[in-house]
Amino acid sequence: MVDVGKWPIFTLLSPQEIASIRKACVFGTSANEAIYITHNDEVFVFGLNCSNCLGTGDNQSTIVPKKLEALCGKKISSLSYGSGPHVLLCTEDGEVYAWGHNGYSQLGNGATNQGITPVQVCTNLLIKRVVEVACGSHHSMALSADGDLYAWGYNNCGQVGSGSTANQPTPRRVSNCLQGKMVVSIACGQTSSMAIVNNGEVYGWGYNGNGQLGLGNNGNQLTPCRVAALHGVCILQIVCGYAHTLALSDEGLLYAWGANTYGQLGTGNKSNQLSPLQIMMEKERVVEIAACHSAHISAARTQSGQVYMWGQCRGQSVVLPHLTHFACTDDVFACFATPAVMWRLLSVEQEDYLTVAESLRREFDSPETSDLKFRVDGKYIHVHKAVLKIRCEHFRTMFQSYWNEDMKEVIEIDQFSYPVYRAFLEYLYTDCVDLPPEDAIGLLDLATSYCENRLKKLCQHIIKRGITVENAFSLLSAAVRYDAEDLEEFCFKFCVNHLTDVTQTTAFWQMDGPLLKEFIAKASKCGAFRN
Repeated sequence: MVDVGKWPIFTLLSPQEIASIRKACVFGTSANEAIYITHNDEVFVFGLNCSNCLGTGDNQSTIVPKKLEALCGKKISSLSYGSGPHVLLCTEDGEVYAWGHNGYSQLGNGATNQGITPVQVCTNLLIKRVVEVACGSHHSMALSADGDLYAWGYNNCGQVGSGSTANQPTPRRVSNCLQGKMVVSIACGQTSSMAIVNNGEVYGWGYNGNGQLGLGNNGNQLTPCRVAALHGVCILQIVCGYAHTLALSDEGLLYAWGANTYGQLGTGNKSNQLSPLQIMMEKERVVEIAACHSAHISAARTQSGQVYMWGQCRGQSVVLPHLTHFACTDDVFACFATPAVMWRLLSVEQEDYLTVAESLRREFDSPETSDLKFRVDGKYIHVHKAVLKIRCEHFRTMFQSYWNEDMKEVIEIDQFSYPVYRAFLEYLYTDCVDLPPEDAIGLLDLATSYCENRLKKLCQHIIKRGITVENAFSLLSAAVRYDAEDLEEFCFKFCVNHLTDVTQTTAFWQMDGPLLKEFIAKASKCGAFRN
């Protein structure tokens, strides 16, 4: 599941608010605005509110989410945004709503005054069921279920596809070369437009100064023009960056063209491409591509789940696809896009798929799947022999040397407490330890006995973090007993720095005689008992 908390603006929300989110989008020139839809289908916005893009009816910014009553219950299915910014969305019922910046009539209402609240876009769309919307910098497009495409707004480069450069105040059907064809997908660059028709052909129009239309030249196009270089290739997905374009074929092949100042084409250089060029040829099949007109970054996900990124990555130019550790393309934009916007309306609904780590964590102490039990202090802990053998040398040796199938599958443990041993076994499944420092002492003993050096370091970290005046000498004694030199030095310094207080505790006077003498001698040498 995608974590919206990776986008800085969502750190403003409480854990309860984060948990309520079903869909979300971060937008704006500085990624300072956000809209999200809850599981109850309520719609909230928060952020800077530049050009009234939050749609709250005023021009006030807010760090506290505000509900957009007009959109609650509307079941939003597609959302896009411009650079003004203006916001455009459609619902499952096919209605289109717009608000925000409107200096070029990009809201489609025939006016140029800002839209302070969401208003339905009616002209030519009331009789249509819109299934997808897309925004350029200051123009808008809407795709209907029957394959008709409508465009409106800023048209200085022909991006509305009307055959002129006059701004289009209301939705107008894009025809010319698209007449009689069924459009199935759309995308917008800053001042360019792209469409895929149902036979996989690609059409582009608008600004082409960097070759982002893929036509083999850099001349603007006032009407849709087919990308001839992709003849014979069936394109399934197309996305646009600020001035570059990516396209994905039905065979999982990735093509790129347009501006390349930051390496966003992934060709290994920074030269613009006027025609589609296949990239990532040596990689496996690509299943998803990502870009957005606000940024110069590109991303792709392969069939096995590997995610690559390239282009302007946090100010650095990455000219070849770089393999990341991310699980989805959305994370690339959260962590490396400038600004850190979302490239699509993001679904954060829980998926059925679990990673290996998540599956292991869930199966710890599970009676249904375990094949071995430990009994500690009369309580059972259910585990899996295979996991223990893989994760711990102590158990690997035990099972190989002494285990046989006729033995009872219950192992009695009497040298460690239940909380300590349970924490140890859970660590083998999760790599995490959650214990108070007093119990971490016992786990440190276990880690020492079982030669688990990483666990030993984790225990020392927990103890250091939880040391207090009351437990300092107990922890010091444990550090000495378990030969944890770094921890011993830390506890010693803590005791010396808080000498007056710690010498008043019971633990100080109950310290082992030789250890107490050694502490006093060492502390005296440091001048701690000078007064």
